[in-house]
Amino acid sequence: MRIGIFGGTFDPPHVGHWLAAVDAVEALALDEVVWVPAAQQPLKAGVSSADTAHRLAMARLMVLGDTRFRVDAVELERGGLSFTVDTLRAYRERYPDAALFLLLGRDAAASLPKWREPEVIRELAEIVVLTRGGEAASLPSGVRELPTRRVDVSATEIRERVAAGRSIRGFVPDAVAAYIAAHGLYQ
Repeated sequence: MRIGIFGGTFDPPHVGHWLAAVDAVEALALDEVVWVPAAQQPLKAGVSSADTAHRLAMARLMVLGDTRFRVDAVELERGGLSFTVDTLRAYRERYPDAALFLLLGRDAAASLPKWREPEVIRELAEIVVLTRGGEAASLPSGVRELPTRRVDVSATEIRERVAAGRSIRGFVPDAVAAYIAAHGLYQ
């Protein structure tokens, strides 16, 4: 089995995340990509975000109906700071014979040396950096680059658009937009 682990705050998850995950499934011949919302990212401590229950619900809506993807609340259930090494250890225990691929964006990959036990992370999973087309990539050694489509959308922009009362149609699936509106997120 070939499993991609795709972590992040997903605050909110958007089409850029989805398309990068699609590219990873296809290019790496993955059996599935597991979206893992972070409880609290250590390098983003103090940055406000939607409540974990909302981010989990939006991630589930994001992948709804696509059998290549699933959402795992492992980091939310563990609580506290989310350390990738702990998540990868849990996956190695659950799937001892699986090939694990840690899917990262370029910015996350650049901070990899600051993560908890980066060498253990490298032992537990192949690190794959999803770089957007045309993006200059200065990557740590020992990681694989996977060029993906360039989609200029960010969770920050989506939150700002919602706060300004602007449409987010096309940035997120309709189900995620409806969830954001129904729960008054980012206002």
